[in-house]
Amino acid sequence: MTGTAAPCLADLPRDWPLVEHSRIVPVAPHRWHVQMAGQGPDVLLLHGAGASTHSWRHMVPDLTMQYRVTVIDLPGHGFTRLGVRGRSSLVTVARDIAVLLKMLSVSPRLIVGHSAGAAVALQLTYSGAVQPRGLVAVNGALEDFKGPAGWLFPMMAKALVLNPFTGIFLSRSGASMSSVRNLISSTGSTLPPEGLAFYQRLISDRRHIDGTLAMMANWSLSALNRALPEITTPALFLHGTRDRAVPHSVAARAAAAMPSGIVTLLPDVGHLAHEEVPEQVMNAVQDFDMSLPAG
Repeated sequence: MTGTAAPCLADLPRDWPLVEHSRIVPVAPHRWHVQMAGQGPDVLLLHGAGASTHSWRHMVPDLTMQYRVTVIDLPGHGFTRLGVRGRSSLVTVARDIAVLLKMLSVSPRLIVGHSAGAAVALQLTYSGAVQPRGLVAVNGALEDFKGPAGWLFPMMAKALVLNPFTGIFLSRSGASMSSVRNLISSTGSTLPPEGLAFYQRLISDRRHIDGTLAMMANWSLSALNRALPEITTPALFLHGTRDRAVPHSVAARAAAAMPSGIVTLLPDVGHLAHEEVPEQVMNAVQDFDMSLPAG
């Protein structure tokens, strides 16, 4: 996974979760890593910043019994290669995903997004590029950092991403299992060694680090928050009460701002709810889908 060559299936580790469903899809401006499996209504799964398709590994097999599931690596994350570095903002990420979905002939009935992926799901819907019947935000990161962090963190990310040595330094210094365990623990989640190992491999990848920093440098949610009252699509906000990265009050505010938003709290669960308690998240998604109007 070094150099600048475009990815192909041969670049994917053979032990990567659900690799048998992987494909590399060149749709400008990126080369996307996409996993598709199952039959039925379309469901789109969007991971959060710093993660990849692997984070849905526990839910996909069950979902494919009822849906055609599409999982993608966000631009610059995992095995999706950035074609244009400047296209990592919320609006451009959503716009590029919409083009990808059209090429794949995917029309999601449901979009399930985790953390920053929840913001992408809302932006996709608000733009009108997709028209899902329902949205599910799992521990949605839907507000900008408050106070000095609101301008300091994006500035730091932008400075880091402009330094060609940053990715190399961070990927090497952040690759130890203990540092990964501490990082995951800081979000309020606990993962088994198998789950930690996937994040360790991602953090050891310079390009994944660069892609995550590029997203952080270009991310802003203020316009999306102003638009929430205009998003009439029913939305379920699932949020772990032990989330240290995003307080569940964020979900409550987003749901209250939307015409059809509801909140379900997951007791004693941290930020990575879909990896900690995939059965609970899965059941909540299916129950929510069954509650949606037919049509």
